[in-house]
Amino acid sequence: MPIYEYECSKCKQVHEVIQKFSEEPLKNCPLCGGQLKKLVSQSSFILKGSGWYVTDYVRKNTSNNGSKGKDSENKSIERTKKESKKETSK
Repeated sequence: MPIYEYECSKCKQVHEVIQKFSEEPLKNCPLCGGQLKKLVSQSSFILKGSGWYVTDYVRKNTSNNGSKGKDSENKSIERTKKESKKETSK
């Protein structure tokens, strides 16, 4: 649901209200009862879920590639430890 901004003509207080698109605009200030004027403000939104460029198609950071290298290094260290244990047990 969008957030709308209203300014009171009497007390000059600005109110942010979450409303459905289908709801009627507010007419009276909840603080003083003055007439409200709907303001035009810059809106922002976030694309959530799958199927968006941000979630599915954007390139991953190179830091992810660096972590893969560390995993392969750890596996090779584990292999050499296992091999050295086998040799010492013979």
